[in-house]
Amino acid sequence: MRLKQILAMTLAAGMAVTSLAACGGQKTADSGAADQTTTGAEKSGEKKVLSVTTWDNDTSPAFQTVIDAYKEKNPNVEINVIDTSAEEYNNALGISLSAAQPDPDIIWVKDMGAMLQMADKKQLLPLEDFIKKDNLDLSVYNGAAEQLQYNGATYGLPYRSDWYILYYNKDLFDAAGVPYPSNDMTWEEYDALAAKMTSGEGSSKVYGGHNHIWQALVSNWAVQDGKHTVVEKDYSFLKPGYENALSLQENGYIQDFSTLKTGNIHYSSVFKNQQCAMMPMGSWFIATMIQSRASDETSFNWGIARIPHPADTESGYTVGALTPVGISAYTDEPDLSWDFVKFATSEEAANVLAEQGVFTGIQTEESLKTIASAQFFPEGESNLEALSYTNYIFDRPLDPQITEIKKVLEEVHEMIMIKQYTVDEGIEELNKRVAEIKGW
Repeated sequence: MRLKQILAMTLAAGMAVTSLAACGGQKTADSGAADQTTTGAEKSGEKKVLSVTTWDNDTSPAFQTVIDAYKEKNPNVEINVIDTSAEEYNNALGISLSAAQPDPDIIWVKDMGAMLQMADKKQLLPLEDFIKKDNLDLSVYNGAAEQLQYNGATYGLPYRSDWYILYYNKDLFDAAGVPYPSNDMTWEEYDALAAKMTSGEGSSKVYGGHNHIWQALVSNWAVQDGKHTVVEKDYSFLKPGYENALSLQENGYIQDFSTLKTGNIHYSSVFKNQQCAMMPMGSWFIATMIQSRASDETSFNWGIARIPHPADTESGYTVGALTPVGISAYTDEPDLSWDFVKFATSEEAANVLAEQGVFTGIQTEESLKTIASAQFFPEGESNLEALSYTNYIFDRPLDPQITEIKKVLEEVHEMIMIKQYTVDEGIEELNKRVAEIKGW
């Protein structure tokens, strides 16, 4: 029942996303930091307004769920959502912050590079004073909070933790009489399974696998063993991954990159429309599929497995990233903003989000069981096992120039996948351009 109530709230709220221009309402300043149990709004009885930034808010409950939970606890707080597509989020946020306006108050950080750039530009509020005042125990984040520190300061707390797993369509595997993917499968075995599960032609074709257009869906598997990062002097280690991705594409086991790019095809629609049997994707997609089943958007059975691994690496090695939440340095509601950040990264919020299949910065055995027991989460012990990992590699290092480097990686990735560069030419281009950025 709780899940259905939250889903209903999420879907309703998703229809009412506001823009920056619509962030109306009179803001009033707090006289002091909010205490542990009562916000400044509750003390004064005045209506307070906070604005938060999100991306793809209408396709995932990861943000709206905690927004609704906070509003339920704080009815005197109005929250305006400034939503942008994932692709445009960092650019739109950068433009907004460059104006040094009081909106937004709360910033969900999409990637570490963006956080470092905002910190360097003094666009994020350091949180040390708030943390000390409330005696906040950072150990609950299992070291993640410390990893987010930059130049000795904390600019965000861990909100969401995501890592890559393998999604598969049980109904398609059942119809083909093929065993489901296991939690201990190499990438070579994945390729063979993708070939076996590819069937049909034209618009009715079902692809054995699916690679979204992100550069990460090649580079992730090259850094999965922990021997490399995406900031290197020599990118030759990416060659096997690109050769494999091109081979899957040429053999028709995954959709063509150019088709996905020009058609602006989102990975969620490919999986939801049963156009692929398997798809490597982040753990955040669990929440999307649970919501999809709850709203009757989809009805097929699906499952998850650990992400495949290199032959010389044990099962359980995965790649992921943290989603921090911080406060704009230009906010005119710093204390109320902290109250929201503190709640959003709390164990209470983690339990609410777990009901939606969202993994947070606070992960416990209880929260994993909560996620696995959620309605529409796939049944079976193997699915719960799929949520575990033995080693977690960040998809990109904390490097002040990672945003510039990632842009180069993405540009070269596209050129390789559309065959404007050979793999060797692409690697040569990466070596050259990254060296120029880093001054090597």
